[in-house]
Amino acid sequence: MKRVFSGIKPTGHLTLGNYLGAVQQWIEVDQHQADALFCVVDLHALTVDHDPARVRRLSRQAATLLLAAGLDPKLCTVFVQSHVDEHARLSYVMECVATDGEMRRMIQYKEKAARERERGGSVRLSLLTYPALMAADILAYGTDEVPVGEDQTQHVELARDLAVRFNQRYGHTFTVPKATPPKVAARVMNLQDPTSKMGKSDDSGPGIVYLLDEPEVMRKKVLRAVTDSHTDVVYDREARPGVANLLDILAACGGGDPEALSGTYTSYGALKKDAAEAVVELLRPLQERHKALCADPGYVDEVLRAGAEQARGMARPYVDAAYRAIGLLPAV
Repeated sequence: MKRVFSGIKPTGHLTLGNYLGAVQQWIEVDQHQADALFCVVDLHALTVDHDPARVRRLSRQAATLLLAAGLDPKLCTVFVQSHVDEHARLSYVMECVATDGEMRRMIQYKEKAARERERGGSVRLSLLTYPALMAADILAYGTDEVPVGEDQTQHVELARDLAVRFNQRYGHTFTVPKATPPKVAARVMNLQDPTSKMGKSDDSGPGIVYLLDEPEVMRKKVLRAVTDSHTDVVYDREARPGVANLLDILAACGGGDPEALSGTYTSYGALKKDAAEAVVELLRPLQERHKALCADPGYVDEVLRAGAEQARGMARPYVDAAYRAIGLLPAV
């Protein structure tokens, strides 16, 4: 059975983009067809200035939302990254295999470092090196596939390169993983700026549908989505990004094809109304389940404890093998 690993970073409240771009596939496909691990990658939230209490709060919220969305601990492993020491152990080994040039070419480093400098802040070293940790996250489990959105495929490619390089230098140790992006709505865009991703760290609240938004708030955000000056409904990501984004969202909520859906609408108003209702209905059971889980914190604690224990058992043999292969003296 193939092994799948993916994670979500607790740097903001989870959004519709997170759900349709990744979590939906984890629930409907990956946990049923693979030996799957899903992780709240809290160590990655430390690469920029942050409030420690907020990171803890968002980490727990993310884990609870993943369970509320439908990840089943009987089918998959759900845990928090910092609860499994093997991630940090393997991260330094990956830094010893990666090059400075590879780290500096990462698109997210370039973008985030530039924004930090514009604000007059200093760039943390971890912002440069965290792709090595991300590679460790993946390789520590002998991962075959990493279901991620389009914006994360570069990191999986780096993990592939590091796995191949390590295997060539020190002997076959790691499985070489591949990225498997969702077929529909792989990248949900901001409703107010459809050329930008709907990111959970974004400050543009009106353009972002959060998983825990009230239903009426969701409706208003979708109904106020930016489109264009045309009147016909056409699916064209380049020329008509706002309309294409609404069609992608509607298709992903109902399992349809965005291009085929475009032919069923004659006005933007009708498209927006249907997309808004589809989003509300899609997230209604998730919100109800989230409320129930928040009333039973002991259950979430137990899932995360058991998940970390299981993940630890899976990762340790790979990390121990990497330590031996690279030349470290085994502990006695």
